[in-house]
Parts: sequence; structure tokens; C-alpha cells
Amino acid sequence: MNIIWMGHGSFRIEIGDQILLVDPWLTGNPMLSEDQHAAATAGATHILITHGHFDHTADLVALSKELSAPAVGIYDMMGHFEETEGLSTIGFNMSGTVMLGDVAVSMVPAMHSTSLPGASGAPVGRECGFIIQGEGRTVYLSGDTGIMADMAWIAEYYQPDIGILSAGGHFTMDMKGAAWAAKKYFDFKTVIPCHYRTFDFLEQSAADLKDGLPGVDVIEPEVLQPISL
Repeated sequence: MNIIWMGHGSFRIEIGDQILLVDPWLTGNPMLSEDQHAAATAGATHILITHGHFDHTADLVALSKELSAPAVGIYDMMGHFEETEGLSTIGFNMSGTVMLGDVAVSMVPAMHSTSLPGASGAPVGRECGFIIQGEGRTVYLSGDTGIMADMAWIAEYYQPDIGILSAGGHFTMDMKGAAWAAKKYFDFKTVIPCHYRTFDFLEQSAADLKDGLPGVDVIEPEVLQPISL
């Protein structure tokens, strides 16, 4: 498995027979230069969307059509994009699981907000995270979220060994909060922070996350540098 950060909350995950783009933000992403866009998205099989904010959906329509990659996410939002943009979509809902090739993707709650700029700011569905299972590994991708009690059952039921945690503060957990949640609820072997360093008012270092999780392999990602697990 290769987990590849595209900056901010965007990832390319190469797992099993799939290449999954998660919340791919290209246009205006200050961490991903235009000459990196093609390499970041090449060969994608599906596009996973956690919620509707612009830094998670701005490039969805163009990428889905260009790559012939179905959009995958909460039922209401997928219906919106299918109806208004003609996208191929896979819509499901909380605790549901879909098979993408030989990779299982389950939807789990997040605690944030969601809206679509193109829908007059109206919420379409709700925010979520994902459990991604393949190659004998289980990844918890938190999506944009604060600390929440739902993390307890997510950890107990799915038993993820890899955590991709939004931890930049301001809009999500900060590094100390993410460390507390990971230690309180999960038994991660590997933790990868995201949704940080993008803007000055977000956290710039994962030092507090590392300090709060002794014995856990906390990996600070670099843009387009694969983390092989």
C-alpha cells in the first residue's frame, strides 16, 4: 500500500487493485503545484469525498469526468452530483460498506459541517470519514473532524492499524487533540497527520502529535512522496 499526500486533506491511496483519490483539491491548493497535478491523479479508479467544502470538492467534477472515475460518498451529495453534473457515482451512508474492486470502504461519522458552494451553501448530506480495508490493513481516515465519542466504537469495531487524522486545528482537531483521541480510543501502529501546514493559521508541525503518541510511528507526510506500508 502506498499513501501519498497531495497536501492539505487530499490523498492518493494505492491499495489492492485500486487507486483512490480522497478529497482531491488541485485548483488553488498552495501545497500542490500545477505541474504536479497529473502525477497526483493519474490512473485513479475512484474519488472518495468526505464532505462538501470547496477544499474537498472543487475539482471533483472535472477529475471524475477526465479520469472516468466514479465519485464515492454520502448518498445525498452523490445524487446531487449525478443529477446536476452527470457524474457516475456510488452513494451510500453511515456504517454502509461498498466494495471497490477488492478494497472495502466503509462510511463512519465525523463531526464538522458541510455545504456545497454551487448549491448556495446548502448542506447536501453530511460530513463523514472512511474505513478503508485492503492488503490485510485497515485505515481510518478521519475526514475533517473534532474529537468525538463515536471514535470509541469505530476503533473497537473496525480495529484500524493506520490512522490518517486531520490535525491542523482551527477547523479540526489540533495535534494535541488528535494525539489524545488516538491514545484514548485507538491502537494505531501508524499515524499520518493532515489538514495542516496549508495556511499560516493551521498547525505547521506534528511535534505535539509525536510527543503525545510514544511507541506509535507518526509520519509527517511530504507532498507526493509515497508512504509505503
